[in-house]
Amino acid sequence: MRDRADFEHYVEQRSARLLRTAYLLCRDWGTAEDLVQTALARAWLAWRRVGANPDPYVYRILTNTHASWWRRRWRGEVATGELPDSACPQDAQAALGTREALRKALAALPPKQRAVVVLRYFADLPDEEIAGIVGCSVATVRSQASRALAKLRLDPAARAAMETGS
Repeated sequence: MRDRADFEHYVEQRSARLLRTAYLLCRDWGTAEDLVQTALARAWLAWRRVGANPDPYVYRILTNTHASWWRRRWRGEVATGELPDSACPQDAQAALGTREALRKALAALPPKQRAVVVLRYFADLPDEEIAGIVGCSVATVRSQASRALAKLRLDPAARAAMETGS
């Protein structure tokens, strides 16, 4: 049986990683913070029933909550296309441009493919855990990853970013 100290330790150890994962899913830091808080609150309610490895359970809550929010989100506001000028060095601006190109390419993927790519290549989860989190078979995880990578390879900016290793 798990207790409050276990949960606190888990949150201390995993919250930064969960936040980065949530950001890659929703592409907004504020929403990512809300998503992580919601996932952790739901995990707390079931913490005594969660097994020895809570990661798959929490990641599943995270992806399911994101999908639920995405289906219900209000699409009335449109973000600006460009940020104001900044005094960044050229190398930093190039790195930011590469990251932004990858974020846009990820945003263009369907939600399930994006979740598979983020969980596999960012969170370094094995296909079996991803299948449990996303709610599909291991073969579907592999096919979704393959299709997502094929789409990313077709995006010139994403392809350039993958080749440079940024």
